[in-house]
Amino acid sequence: MGHLLSKPVTDIETTSGQNSKYRVGSSCMQGWRSTMEDTHTQLLSLPEDPNAAFFGVFDGHGGDNVAKYAKEHLHKFVIKQDAYKDADVEQALKAGFLDIDDALRKNETWSAQIIGTTAVVVLIKDNVLYCANAGDSRCIACVNGELELLSVDHRPDNVTEMQRIQAAGGWVRFNRVNNNITISRAIGDFYYKSSKEDPQLQLVTAYPDVEVRKITKDYEFILLACDGIWDVMSNMEVLEFCRTRIGLGKLPEEICEDLLKHCLAPDTPTRSQGTDNMTVILICLLNENPYSYLINRCKPRINTNDLVEDIQVNVALPDMPLLDMSEDTTV
Repeated sequence: MGHLLSKPVTDIETTSGQNSKYRVGSSCMQGWRSTMEDTHTQLLSLPEDPNAAFFGVFDGHGGDNVAKYAKEHLHKFVIKQDAYKDADVEQALKAGFLDIDDALRKNETWSAQIIGTTAVVVLIKDNVLYCANAGDSRCIACVNGELELLSVDHRPDNVTEMQRIQAAGGWVRFNRVNNNITISRAIGDFYYKSSKEDPQLQLVTAYPDVEVRKITKDYEFILLACDGIWDVMSNMEVLEFCRTRIGLGKLPEEICEDLLKHCLAPDTPTRSQGTDNMTVILICLLNENPYSYLINRCKPRINTNDLVEDIQVNVALPDMPLLDMSEDTTV
């Protein structure tokens, strides 16, 4: 779980950006943990493919080295795949995850250590959404107010994950691989990757699940977050939290900050919930419309006087100028 501080580091790093397709906000907080091992990326237009957007949350463990490397390079490994050039984005994502894992494995500094990162990424191209996930970070979408789950957590107690672990000669105890690590898929963690024949047949594999969706005008927003959020709130709670605030005129980056503050354990770090690093990206889909259109679409149908006090309505919200965030602006 990692060492906890006597009081949390509550500084929030927030970024935002917009073009004609997306209005995006992201925030991260160290919280009660002694170090910050999360990182994230948001590219509204890939330099290698301006028609594609790429977003990712990386939750490191054993240090932040692998998470930072994945943030900078994972999309490059995906783009260079022959499958990507052949318009098979799903296969390109799977191959990209395995290739970046292999590249890291050749680094002797990390090859024998328990150091790695979960990765949940969204690539949007030609109005198709591809979500690739390895680990227990998670992605959801809001479609006409309804929940669309875009990833499944990879934990050792999952039946299919346990079967793979056992087939690879391992065991699961107290929901941990070999009584140690609490996730069953990750980039890195080469101590658990002894198979040289099939990268999928490892105790811990970097092979991702990929979900594919055609984006329609009913898609309102997509949210990616590390397990520090999902340990505290359910999928529906997060969806309603964000959608309500969009309807009240809050900007995506403000909503991300609200979410981190809401999930942070308020007093003592004696419980596990709300004590982890936290990172979230909120991608609002504009469909060539101003953000105010989405605000009207998400306006709550309840008495706003009954809402929690921390919601503040933005009156006469102006639309931001269009920004082409072709480079990652996160720290």
